[in-house]
Amino acid sequence: MQTDLDIGHRFCYDGRREKTGVFTCTLCAGGRKVGVDVLAGEMMRGETGPDFIEALARGLDVIRAFGPNRSTMTLSEVAAATGLARPTARRMLLTLGELGYVRAAQGGFALTPRVLDLGMAYIGSISIWDIARPHMQQLVGRTNESSSIAQLDGSDIVYIARVAVPKIITIAVTIGTRFPALQTSLGKVLLAELPPDELEQVLAEPSRSGIAPLWRPDAEERDRVLCEVRTRGWALADEHLAYGIRSIAAPLRDGTNHVVAALNVTVHAAETSIETLTGKYLPLLLQTTAAISADWARWQSRPQVIVGTNSSHIPV
Repeated sequence: MQTDLDIGHRFCYDGRREKTGVFTCTLCAGGRKVGVDVLAGEMMRGETGPDFIEALARGLDVIRAFGPNRSTMTLSEVAAATGLARPTARRMLLTLGELGYVRAAQGGFALTPRVLDLGMAYIGSISIWDIARPHMQQLVGRTNESSSIAQLDGSDIVYIARVAVPKIITIAVTIGTRFPALQTSLGKVLLAELPPDELEQVLAEPSRSGIAPLWRPDAEERDRVLCEVRTRGWALADEHLAYGIRSIAAPLRDGTNHVVAALNVTVHAAETSIETLTGKYLPLLLQTTAAISADWARWQSRPQVIVGTNSSHIPV
């Protein structure tokens, strides 16, 4: 026979909620009523549709809970970071362990390199790295400065490709690094392409970068800057994100002239003046973005065939 306690605890696993938005679970909540926002913790989500799979979302929450300062976490730490009940967090960790994404480490849990497959699947699916790499390497060779490609993810940019130059003074950027979009040249290029309504919606989302930028413009200044970027076709960020970081960026376009990413050149303000950046490096950057965009358009328009069961070839 199933008890009320068993039924209450099952709500934690299945993600179901009462119409009031709260439920009682003695095991997880010590007998008190817990609101949905408490249970969601750092990974709080808004309204979800009827096809939303809560278990999948929770598994991804567990993966995202790990970070630079949390490479190894105990069960309690994972539960606290995700807002999941300990039994639920344990099941998620054990499942991820069976799949090879998590391993036991130092009395806790740690991610395995297999997690990289999730991110690389995205990069591989758009083929941007294979197309951009030779052009980026040539640009870096001519400027002796690092260059990166990024795309928008909410109000942040996320780096998806990079060719770095070793420097005494450098910025720590790897694939997957995110920064607030508005304070970067890459982000300004991408934001400038958005319709006004979409721009407001995107910037209303909180940044997940964990960085407090230096430049905090009001709406009027922001719109003026983005209008300038849209008009001239490139963006400059002069220590808007942090002291010493100066960069220029330009858009990468597909075969329909749609902006799909942005490419930058980053320098240190103490080493490279704005005049050098815009007078010497900008023409090289614009040549590179034009070349990558042209190659990308050609790649998209390449002939494709589907081999049917009757051995006929059908172009698509």
